[in-house]
Amino acid sequence: MDLFDSIVYGFQVTFQPVNFLFCGIGVLIGTLVGVLPGIGPAGAMALLLPATFKFSTTATMIMLAGIYYGVQYGGSTTSILVKIPGEASSVMTCIDGHQMALQGRAGPALGIAAWGSFIAGTIANLGLMLVAVPLARAALVLGPPEYFSLMCMGLMIVTYLAQGSVLKSIMMALVGIILGSVGLDLISGLPRFTLGINELTDGIDVVPMVMGLFGIAEILENLEGTLKQEVVKTRIRNLWPSLKDWVEAKWAIVRGSLIGFILGVLPGGGAVISTFVSYAVEKKVSKNPEKFGHGAIEGVAGPESANNAAAGASLIPLLSLGIPPNPIMAIFFSALIIHGLQPGPLLIRDHPELFWGLVASLYLGNGLLLLLNLPMISMWVKVLQIPYKILFPLILLFCLIGSFTIKNISFDVYVMLVFGVLGWIMRKFGYEGAPLILAFILGPMLENALRQSLLISQGSFLIFVTRPISAAALGVSALLLLTNFIPALKKQRKVYEMFRGS
Repeated sequence: MDLFDSIVYGFQVTFQPVNFLFCGIGVLIGTLVGVLPGIGPAGAMALLLPATFKFSTTATMIMLAGIYYGVQYGGSTTSILVKIPGEASSVMTCIDGHQMALQGRAGPALGIAAWGSFIAGTIANLGLMLVAVPLARAALVLGPPEYFSLMCMGLMIVTYLAQGSVLKSIMMALVGIILGSVGLDLISGLPRFTLGINELTDGIDVVPMVMGLFGIAEILENLEGTLKQEVVKTRIRNLWPSLKDWVEAKWAIVRGSLIGFILGVLPGGGAVISTFVSYAVEKKVSKNPEKFGHGAIEGVAGPESANNAAAGASLIPLLSLGIPPNPIMAIFFSALIIHGLQPGPLLIRDHPELFWGLVASLYLGNGLLLLLNLPMISMWVKVLQIPYKILFPLILLFCLIGSFTIKNISFDVYVMLVFGVLGWIMRKFGYEGAPLILAFILGPMLENALRQSLLISQGSFLIFVTRPISAAALGVSALLLLTNFIPALKKQRKVYEMFRGS
């Protein structure tokens, strides 16, 4: 099929009643999760994953994708009206979006956020159509050494772009790899690290782990603090931005879309990093940088475009290479595995209904999100006023039900609670859960590629440096590792010299 026939086929798949319904459910839940602070897309997707086991893989993926990019839309509402980011990728929107709301311009801020998201999402979809298929064809020439090195590079980029300590991120990635090796050995079939617990023979399930680290930990953290939700008391009007607003925001939308798309494809980039980069770029190129932080519409348009473009672009490495570039895509990866499909170069060829149906659903979902975020803004304002003390028991209940229904065993509930407490403690000490989850997903693949490579080379590690793509990926990984540790070593050396001098 050529590109036109493929996308027509995709729309035929998407407009099937079940798939259309799941697309609507996904974007609705995504918007709701984005509006309500303290849930997040990872927890929401993990929570709903068990409910999709009896539905087709295509419908499930369409719904999960709708949740992911729906969160990017909904998060802007909370950021602008309450100055609390409903999702981490909406942090930068708080700065100028809330200032615009205080100045009585909440309508244009919400409008440009929604339209910027729509335009960026559409650009990302076009990029997905044009890039994913050629990349999948090129990936067919990659062997186990290349996959091992690319996954190492992906993990290193994730730790390099971590918001906190790089050393702590590397530690979390190593813990994730160890946890991913729990269960039966891939080659010998013998149990490893099971501690004599029969339920661990099949390994640790990713869904209760994600629910614990992102859902339960978030609840515990929010209950510990005081989350004040004071909605801006102003009449929301003029949701359609004026001509002046469009003139000021147009290039911010274009730049944000490109930045988001590029960083979304790269491992570890994702929606959060792209918003920070977009905001910094807009402030740098602006003729009036002093207005940023005081209600600059470019400070809303750029980051909101970037996070939606990144959300769409992050599907490219997952579907083409079988490598999840961020923790959210790791949940997508898990969903495909649970439904019996292996993400990677052969997925597009062997399951075109899934790929092209998903691509077409992104166009449909972006249109539905405009309808949800502009005409229904008054409803989302009412949702924002729900006290968290009412929300958290419901979220906890759904987490408990979701973790139990995966295998219908209580052990998964205990796993979720353990990782929930562990995630809460990790947050207190500045350890991020994202590198752990991504390493947990990639760990078995990493080990499998390593052992296959050594079998091919009869035990020689030179196979990783004699193949150009593998050597280049390992070189980038080593460079990133050195750039992380050299500043720390220099600092220690200065302290040592000062100590000697005294």
